[in-house]
Amino acid sequence: MRRPPYHYSYHYARHLSPARGPFGPLLLALALVVLAGGAAVVVALVTMLMALGPLVLAGMVTGAIVSSRRRRRRSVAWSARATRIPRADRARALPAGPAEPAGRRSVGPRAEWAAARARFAQLRSEYGQFECDPLAVLRLPALTDVTVPSTARFVDAFAEAQALDTDTAPPAEHAARFAGAVDAAWRAWHAARDAAQRIRLAGIPAAEHATVQRAIKLLTIARDSDHDAERAAAYSRARTELAKLDRRGTLRLPPAAAAALDAAARGQLPPAISHI
Repeated sequence: MRRPPYHYSYHYARHLSPARGPFGPLLLALALVVLAGGAAVVVALVTMLMALGPLVLAGMVTGAIVSSRRRRRRSVAWSARATRIPRADRARALPAGPAEPAGRRSVGPRAEWAAARARFAQLRSEYGQFECDPLAVLRLPALTDVTVPSTARFVDAFAEAQALDTDTAPPAEHAARFAGAVDAAWRAWHAARDAAQRIRLAGIPAAEHATVQRAIKLLTIARDSDHDAERAAAYSRARTELAKLDRRGTLRLPPAAAAALDAAARGQLPPAISHI
């Protein structure tokens, strides 16, 4: 259908049509009264409209504010319910307290003494294996020489721990002293071994190095040989070389190492096994 051409009177009449909205009926009634010629009624209606207009406007603004506040409260309540932590998980959500320092979890005196005694027994076994091994002594002679400061400190620390060792649990003060002595002996042992590994044959005159090397070679053959005769001969020759060193005061085997070498030369013990 073709639209009628634009005409000014048509659009002017359209704009003069009754207003839409809540005041449309009132304006229509006013227009009818005017047309009817009721001037007094018109004045009354206009007065009532002017009196009730601000009240109606204030009511509309108040309703809008109340409605907005209600929507805001419902939104906040919904967000709180959505982020609420269940009561069962509330304890797990709380931050944990600081961990107890390790130093406070101390053991009793009897347990401390037992642990220190076990550590001292291990040290005594390790030191005893070294002193009974002639090959280990030849490789680290400084570990048997008390003129070396680190070796002297170890011997003193070991003797102190040995003096505090008891077969039964001592009082708490004694147990603490024993545990401290064992710790000091272990530190001194490691320091003495490190120093001896650095020194090696530096403390032996250069003219005696060849004798020490021959003794080490003979003891190595005796240790690795599967033939009894060859092993016995190697031990015998090694004893001869070590006797030379002992007579010259260059190197002297500890009593335990000398006894182990004599017994091995007689075939009473298997070949010595060196771990150093």
